[in-house]
Amino acid sequence: MLCFLSLLLLFTLPISLSQPPPPRALLINCGATTQTLISGRLWLPDTDFITTGTPINFTQNVLHPTLSTVRSFPLLPQRKFCYVVPVYRTGKYLVRTRYYYYGGSGSGELPPVFDQIVDGSFWSVVNTTEDYGRGDASYYEGVFRATGKSMSVCLASNVYTTSDPFISGLEFVLLGESLYNSTDFGNSSLRLVARHSFGYNGSMIGYPDDQFDRYWEPYGENTPTVSKGANVSIDGFWNLPPRKVFQTQWTVNQPQSMEIPWPFEPLRSSVYYIALYFAEDTGASSRTFNITINNVTFYDNLRVPPTGVALFANRWPLSGLTKIVLTPASGSTLGPLINGGEIFEVIPVGGRTHTRDLIGLDGLKNGFQNPPFDWNGDPCLPKENSWTGVACSNGSNIRVTGLNLTGMDLSGSLSPNVANLTALSDLWLGNNNLSGSIPDLSTLRMLKTVHLEDNRFNGPFPSSLANIDRLQELYLQSNNLTGQVPSSLKAKLGSNLRVDPQNS
Repeated sequence: MLCFLSLLLLFTLPISLSQPPPPRALLINCGATTQTLISGRLWLPDTDFITTGTPINFTQNVLHPTLSTVRSFPLLPQRKFCYVVPVYRTGKYLVRTRYYYYGGSGSGELPPVFDQIVDGSFWSVVNTTEDYGRGDASYYEGVFRATGKSMSVCLASNVYTTSDPFISGLEFVLLGESLYNSTDFGNSSLRLVARHSFGYNGSMIGYPDDQFDRYWEPYGENTPTVSKGANVSIDGFWNLPPRKVFQTQWTVNQPQSMEIPWPFEPLRSSVYYIALYFAEDTGASSRTFNITINNVTFYDNLRVPPTGVALFANRWPLSGLTKIVLTPASGSTLGPLINGGEIFEVIPVGGRTHTRDLIGLDGLKNGFQNPPFDWNGDPCLPKENSWTGVACSNGSNIRVTGLNLTGMDLSGSLSPNVANLTALSDLWLGNNNLSGSIPDLSTLRMLKTVHLEDNRFNGPFPSSLANIDRLQELYLQSNNLTGQVPSSLKAKLGSNLRVDPQNS
């Protein structure tokens, strides 16, 4: 148990209580074609961030203006559809997706179930069926560290997907560095499970009460006693929960235990980040209590000051239904209290394709006039959702090892950036409409097979291929190349060399 207790920290830090400015955020109204100003915040159409999918407009009334449009994507196994947005490198972002089902293509069709992915890492399964049955929208939140100048949020079908994936809204909110700072964001991200204001039964708390527009749901129904924390004067915490969360509390009048089933849903077996928030509103010095989670000690003899206190663990194992119990300590004359709580699943970062390969593929994509529709997001990860035609290595150093876009009706040119794909063993771009010269491929020392036949390449024969020791097969016929095949290539490849008569 000591290994868990060592993860629990208590903080009281100064914070301004004035109304904060709007958070630094990018708000995307998916499926919309024009900008929309909602509650003083600008929502952008999504056309600058994605090039595929079908925008759909609602005709019925919706809960929020951003829910009147969606972008829908075809049901294609193993393909992902990615929004790519500019971010600050190393910035910590709250990413929120919104979903409000538009009814699909048929009467009575249930919402699809599908995956959402951030960069190369699986985020969560999206299942809006229960909310849809109540006429509600669904939202998902996570906290992620940007590793480059852009981040991608992708949707992909899974084994449960029976109709087209869709999305209503997408938000990127830049967080302060103090938030959730005990998490190793180099190796992990956070998936929100629950965030509640205990003893509160009003509408959802967000901006401007929360300066980062985090959503705090009410947890006020059927509570044993709800009292107002009107006298609370908090000094603040590293996670900067809003003052409004401390204006209500869940407590009992007598020194007796409180049992809190939270979160409501059963949890899969994993490790979780848990933050609990407390503030005393009476000035009492005799309120002391112990905290357990599923009968495991979380903290003993907690005495809550009026300035407030936060307790958190950054890797707490949980599974199934969870129950928090607050029990008065010996000698305490008052019952326990709690104001708020957050719980996130700690999810592993899935890795990232090597930077050289990202540069190489980005150059190829820009050289093609009609690149494959799914060439956005991470090329290799998740492995089951790699880009069309792209093969990758396993392990921690993810490299692009193969490129096969044969017969894809590609037009444009072959970018010199292909030279960055230094782990490439197979380059197959035959039977397309590519033109221009073939760039220098001599840096691709791992190349074994090159198929560029049946295109419209012109210019000199790429004699640099003679310098690639591992090359075993070269097909360049049906192009418009000039010059002769080096004799060393003829001798080395024999019948595995195919070129036009003018080059032989």
